[in-house]
Amino acid sequence: MPNTLTTISATDLKDALESEHPPILINTLPRSAHKSKHIPGSINIPVDDIEQVESLVPNKDAPLVVYCANGDCEASPAAAQALEEMGYTNVYDFEAGYTGWRRADLPLAGEAA
Repeated sequence: MPNTLTTISATDLKDALESEHPPILINTLPRSAHKSKHIPGSINIPVDDIEQVESLVPNKDAPLVVYCANGDCEASPAAAQALEEMGYTNVYDFEAGYTGWRRADLPLAGEAA
């Protein structure tokens, strides 16, 4: 199956988060990883629990951005695909994850940030 995921850059994500209608930013890593470090404003829904998004975000057209640790991490692409299969129409994968966020000189939150 071809990769149809829509990706977003750190700069575009930062701009979107500061916009009037920011996307819902989802850290797809385990809770312990999210507690350690995450992009400010993100919520934590581990990829294995991604179906919880339906109760949190009933609007299937709401913009969702998923991310994990870095480009090699499989959690966010898997979560993005699952969300699309659940009927969400506006899903982005921030492939670079919190590693790319930091590389763009943007701040992280959390105990180890």
